[in-house]
Amino acid sequence: MTTIDIFDTEPPDTVAAATSVDTSRLGAHVRDGGTEFGLWAPRATRVELALVAEDRSQQNYDMTVSGDGIWTSFVPGAGPGQRYGYRVHGEWAPERGARFNPAKLLLDPYARAITSGVDYSGPILDHTPESDYEPDPTDSATAVPLSVVVGNTPAPAPLRRRRRMAESVVYELHVKGFTQLHPAVPEHLRGTYAGLAYPAVVQHLLDLGVTAVELLPVHHFVSEPFLIGRGLANYWGYNTLGFFAPHAAYCSVGTMGEQVREFKEMVSALHEAGIEVILDVVYNHTGEGGHEGPTLAFRGIDHAGYYRLTDDLRTDYDVTGCGNSVDSSEPGTLRLIIDSLRYWVSEMGVDGFRFDLVTTLLRDRHHHVDQRHPFKEILRTDPVLSKVKLIAEPWDLGPYGYQVGSFGDDWSEWNDRFRNHVRDFWRGNTHGVGELAQRLVGSPDIFDYQNRPATASINFVTAHDGFTMRDLVTYNVKHNGANGESNRDGTDDNRSWNCGYEGETDDPEIKALRHRQAQNLMATLVLAAGVPMITAGDELGRTQQGNNNAYCQDSHISWVHWDTEAAWADQTDLTQALLRLRAEHPVLRRTWFRHGETILDSTGTPTGRKNLAWFGGRSAEMTEADWQDGTRRTLGIYLADDSPDREADDAFLIWIHGGADPVQVALPDGFWASTYRVLAHSGIEGELPTGKLAAGTTLELPGRTVAILQVD
Repeated sequence: MTTIDIFDTEPPDTVAAATSVDTSRLGAHVRDGGTEFGLWAPRATRVELALVAEDRSQQNYDMTVSGDGIWTSFVPGAGPGQRYGYRVHGEWAPERGARFNPAKLLLDPYARAITSGVDYSGPILDHTPESDYEPDPTDSATAVPLSVVVGNTPAPAPLRRRRRMAESVVYELHVKGFTQLHPAVPEHLRGTYAGLAYPAVVQHLLDLGVTAVELLPVHHFVSEPFLIGRGLANYWGYNTLGFFAPHAAYCSVGTMGEQVREFKEMVSALHEAGIEVILDVVYNHTGEGGHEGPTLAFRGIDHAGYYRLTDDLRTDYDVTGCGNSVDSSEPGTLRLIIDSLRYWVSEMGVDGFRFDLVTTLLRDRHHHVDQRHPFKEILRTDPVLSKVKLIAEPWDLGPYGYQVGSFGDDWSEWNDRFRNHVRDFWRGNTHGVGELAQRLVGSPDIFDYQNRPATASINFVTAHDGFTMRDLVTYNVKHNGANGESNRDGTDDNRSWNCGYEGETDDPEIKALRHRQAQNLMATLVLAAGVPMITAGDELGRTQQGNNNAYCQDSHISWVHWDTEAAWADQTDLTQALLRLRAEHPVLRRTWFRHGETILDSTGTPTGRKNLAWFGGRSAEMTEADWQDGTRRTLGIYLADDSPDREADDAFLIWIHGGADPVQVALPDGFWASTYRVLAHSGIEGELPTGKLAAGTTLELPGRTVAILQVD
């Protein structure tokens, strides 16, 4: 057997090493009247395949190793539904990053399905209670999850057409929480893949104007032991244990491989409705935590191969805040990540990925961030992965981990500066409107370089992490007592405003103001250049009762409450109206940045209009003095279609007024427009005129209002 100590020599070319090995041997594959099993464990001295019966009895087979560190075994008669695990033998030498302990039954990193849970009071640690560095000889077989052999099934129905990023409206949702309380979904399907595929649920997405669902993690995950000790559980799913396996608890009919079929049926239902499926994937760490945590898979197979370690090799080098960091500089580990991504596209039918804490995956073997990392190079050139949507959460918690704006071609990035400034503007905590203007046109100060498009910016005001949109206008501070940490967890940087009262109230003026503010936040998000991401339920007035860190709340705190539909119909209606306008008018979803270029007529003569212009309330464009006015709370943005194939001179004037008092604004005349018409606004019905308004006249904007006017 050939083994390589990855700390003694420089690794080979990582791209070549990660793509040259035949990984089709890894995992469990049904063929020729049995199943072929394969495991990458290059530093192991012996590997046993354990087939586990329903009564938990085991039959073990010694596996054979090849020169590339892959162990294989063919078992005649083994087929779909067979439970299995591995016992990996080797050196117990924590000072060399080796924690092999064959007493621990381990999951297959390539398992297509995982069943059974974790007994957190069982012998799931590889070490003794007395020392993290002394091996525990107790067998863990009855306390750990098991891998399951899954037979081949057809891929889901494909999309008729994948949308360009400029056409996309991303809707971030939790598979369980979105339908757990849905009154139209049969009770036995609520909270499952089948529930998300239910016709009434899909219709809501279509009615709203969503083009893509971004699913919070659906890779099989486990809870952290400290949460179990509090009587809670990991709800969000950012604690992966299986990168190929759909989370078993989201299946309505079983966990012995049925979850694979049901996930594919969900994808088919969404695809048939024209909705793309994007997965929020967590390759930066695993659910094993630090070396003192449970040993369920990766640590027992090769601690130093899968995880980043400190210089003494005894502890994990953590840049994720979750106890460990996956080491993508190791070719075998990078190969696992790439194989997983390909599997979810090719066999499970997904259309893109949002990478959680993706900066971790760009760190080299010295833990330095490298934007030329082989991970990015493979995604750029891979014939499968280069064709799907790639979205970065462009930061982690390590040195130089904040990388917003650095990902280059083919990537879109979560834009936290959009989130922060839009929240600040609507709570009245900004200086002038200069930065607001940048955020409205796709954040060119961040992304407009090397020919990157405006769609590089994923704009969001809320996400799973933090306040909901309703809570942003209802609470000044977090209320996380239910999490069991005495309200110490979760950020204090909420940038929220409770509109004068903390928490829910029956005061009609405060309630009306909160509705207006929620609509302002939603309107700013939908009308900005870039790709809008809406958090599920924000269009329905969803609340988490002030909890801004509900990762451990698999409860009414986190689930979408559909009984708010009537009370928050104004929010739903405005969201639908604005998304419909965005879909119907390409001028509102331009791919490329505008720079105020002059628009030409059909003969090539300048019209005097521009594709982008700014107005401050007078009929003329804003002056330098207007831009420097720190008290300014009103901004008008004029957008005109300048595409060569445009069929009409489509243009809009959007007013954003953050002041508390009404303001009179002039409607630009001359070549800008002949008339205007208010199509949608964040005020109450009848507050703004509905007929045509002559250019050159004035319009009174109520306090705290967004209004979109079509130019005629």
